[in-house]
Amino acid sequence: MHPVYAAMGTTIFEAMSARARETGAINLGQGFSDGRGPEPVLQAAARALLEKSNQYPPMPGLTELRQEVANHYARHQGLNLAAEEVIVTSGATEALAAAILALVEPGDEVICFAPLYDAYVPLIERAGGVARQVRLAPPHWRIDRAALEGAVSGRTRILLLNNPLNPAGSMSSAEELAMIADFCVSHDLIAICDEVWEHVTFDGARHLPLIGFPGMRERTVKIGSAGKIFALTGWKVGWMCAAPELARGLAKAHQFLTFTTPPNLQWAVAEGLATQDGWVQQARHGFQHGRDRLKAGLEAAGLVTLPSAATYFLCADLAASGIDMDDVTFGRRLIEEAGVVTIPVSAFYSEAPVTNVVRFAFCKQDAVLDDAIARVGDWMRRRNG
Repeated sequence: MHPVYAAMGTTIFEAMSARARETGAINLGQGFSDGRGPEPVLQAAARALLEKSNQYPPMPGLTELRQEVANHYARHQGLNLAAEEVIVTSGATEALAAAILALVEPGDEVICFAPLYDAYVPLIERAGGVARQVRLAPPHWRIDRAALEGAVSGRTRILLLNNPLNPAGSMSSAEELAMIADFCVSHDLIAICDEVWEHVTFDGARHLPLIGFPGMRERTVKIGSAGKIFALTGWKVGWMCAAPELARGLAKAHQFLTFTTPPNLQWAVAEGLATQDGWVQQARHGFQHGRDRLKAGLEAAGLVTLPSAATYFLCADLAASGIDMDDVTFGRRLIEEAGVVTIPVSAFYSEAPVTNVVRFAFCKQDAVLDDAIARVGDWMRRRNG
């Protein structure tokens, strides 16, 4: 077995969801919504399955979906993408894999930001690259120029940015993004932008794509996810957007990973992007309501929470809450003693991983959140005697 994978355990998300299934605990760990998603999109998928082709669709994706992705970003983010600059993938993780395999050569260095999605480093290392991690700190998880300059070298080829940032729930400001764009141009770097949470933003904030900043149009791979836009995480439909020269290379990597994605889901996502802007806006408000409900409940229970500007996630600072244990110990005890599953944020660091921050998912029904809050509150009261 390749050494990158030989010592690797099961991803933290599956491991914690398995604990929830085994114990009957409330799962506020893995980020999947309790809702059904938009009904017209589900109906479109069912109709396409029965009425349209179920044979191989075109390798880069159905023309209808590629065009609707381009239309969607023109409408929401002012981008001027052509359908030919969109490659449909089987989820955003496949898009990440294709982009990294297409662009990272042995010895290349990739700047990325910790905490980070746990797929990043294994994918970079499997491609022969070296991950140069810039560690971000709570409560605001800001990126600064000095840290970037300290991480870059003559071997640096790629900057991998997750914005909004999972697990922190933070969003890069316009000033940060302008600085990152200038940094990429100055050092002739390609940016791979994991922007799957672009529509799950709160308090009136608007996501700004790095590809839209000066100098970035020809050097950015923008990755999106229908699963996140429509809260249909099991569909695994994503895409990569890039200028033609980059897109051709990305497609060559994609064709030898999944080759293509189920056509009925592609047709349904195309219909959703064309017709469901209202549902997406309503869902955003619903997730913000869940955030506010969970935040109020956890704080009433005695936990200090960190700001959450986006994503499905709210983090709690154990040290600030007066809890003298690391996040892994806290998570284990909360499952065993309270029946609530969280994710330790240390799982998002591959270097010096110990933290005192835990992540809760709030993309759940009110009753589920209330039950979890009550259990955490009872546990905190028992612990405090």
